[in-house]
Amino acid sequence: MQEQPILVETHGRVSVITLNRPQQMNALDDALMDALGAALLACDADADIGAIVITGNDKAFAAGADIAAMAEWSYMDVYQGDFITRNWETIRRVRKPVIAAVAGFAMGGGCELAMACDMIVAAESARFALPEIKLAMLPGAGGTQRLPRAIGKAKAMDMCLSGRMLDAAEADRYGLVSRVVASEQLREETLDLAARIAAFSLPALMAIKESVNRAWESSLSEGIGFERRQLHARFASEDAHEGMHAFLSKRKPVFRHR
Repeated sequence: MQEQPILVETHGRVSVITLNRPQQMNALDDALMDALGAALLACDADADIGAIVITGNDKAFAAGADIAAMAEWSYMDVYQGDFITRNWETIRRVRKPVIAAVAGFAMGGGCELAMACDMIVAAESARFALPEIKLAMLPGAGGTQRLPRAIGKAKAMDMCLSGRMLDAAEADRYGLVSRVVASEQLREETLDLAARIAAFSLPALMAIKESVNRAWESSLSEGIGFERRQLHARFASEDAHEGMHAFLSKRKPVFRHR
């Protein structure tokens, strides 16, 4: 019986989605991306989930797109099938915080999937690369767009044009990842981080995520205006008033995610 392409488990208010094609180094085929997209949307719709973690295994977060599945595709195959857009971009619809926990290789599409998450926690063993140039291809799941925004044009050009691989320390130094942890502590550290985030007011988390993403995609003045509206909206939130009153009373707030 064929293994499920992903595994989903819940820890309190955190959902953990594990990519589960170990024999293929978690290569990202359509079945896996369909399952991942469905799981992400289910978590996003679940009021009891406040944060989502996507992870792989010790050897690979994901070694990229499944080249064996793609090798004979034609232009019409990918155009009519809406390749990438149809299922890889489902993650863009998720409003809750999504954290990538990366150990081992995050190559090509695997690196792009990690970059599509809101934060990357990297094990010391993590390796990041966009080596599509070696196949006479290009990073087409957001790599040429997200990477320059994350690490700047010069470093992004180097990685995309030469296929250069970054280790975890370089990725941290360039700003590609949020933090680096000991490899044996990756799961525990990421779950602790996700649980800490998920304990905050969900509407506030969603507003922050949307505001930071707006900074990537708009001018400063437009972004400031959007942020200001989000701030004003917090005063309609039960949680915001609870948080302020709890602070004044020197007690821990009890958020109801409203």
